[in-house]
Amino acid sequence: MDDRRQSDSTERHIKLLGEKRHSRMKPRTTQLSSRSTLASPVSVALLEQLFDQVPDVTFFMKDADGRYLAVNDSLATRHGLKNKSQAIGKLPSDICPGDLGRIPVEQDATVIRTGRPLLNHLELHWYQPHRAGWCLTTKLPIVQADGIVTGVIGISRDVRVPIEPDEIPADFAAAIQEMEDDLSESITPADLARRSGLTPQRLARLTKRLFGLTPSHFITKSRLSAAAQMLRETSQSVSEIALACGFYDHSAFTRAFRAAAGVTPTEFRGR
Repeated sequence: MDDRRQSDSTERHIKLLGEKRHSRMKPRTTQLSSRSTLASPVSVALLEQLFDQVPDVTFFMKDADGRYLAVNDSLATRHGLKNKSQAIGKLPSDICPGDLGRIPVEQDATVIRTGRPLLNHLELHWYQPHRAGWCLTTKLPIVQADGIVTGVIGISRDVRVPIEPDEIPADFAAAIQEMEDDLSESITPADLARRSGLTPQRLARLTKRLFGLTPSHFITKSRLSAAAQMLRETSQSVSEIALACGFYDHSAFTRAFRAAAGVTPTEFRGR
């Protein structure tokens, strides 16, 4: 599909934004409100163009039925699509099979029904071709002046650690290493702060600056990332991996892994 046809296709679906379901359409130039009277309203097309330049972030905008109105290049690429227009008008479950397509649909429905955002939700996404990666997903409701939620806008940001241990305080590095060496031991953010010789507030600022995560998210990511690797690379049972990664029983591990990855540990291992 050439750029003109792709633009026309996207425009037809963008017209759904800002209206109740099956109501009169609006043009693609639908604008997001700005709190500042000095700032120009931002168009959907400009947001899409901006996020096309950020390969470690997926951007999306959806209508009141949860169907894509706009996406960036990264989202299309990760789903194996040739261009962005192939996602427009579809549900996540239409372009991603199984639970990893179902769960975003359910998340969208909850945000639209309740009007409450989903903020920094730690979850596992698939990267083509079937490579697992962690991200933090934020979804915000799009609300009309009359209070009706007409869609969802959001991003999923890759969780990465692009720093070396010698770039962070020595005691903090030692505490992280100690935790990762034995994830079977119970540890809380307060424990990590104490081992690092930091106040809880300082620890929170540090993990946010270095990893883009809260201490709690960082601990969870470490446990689940280790578990995912063990599921792929060892023949240990799910129960053994759960205990090795600090989960007190099989059920607790399964719930936590499914909440983050969208599939059970057994299903993840079988892929």
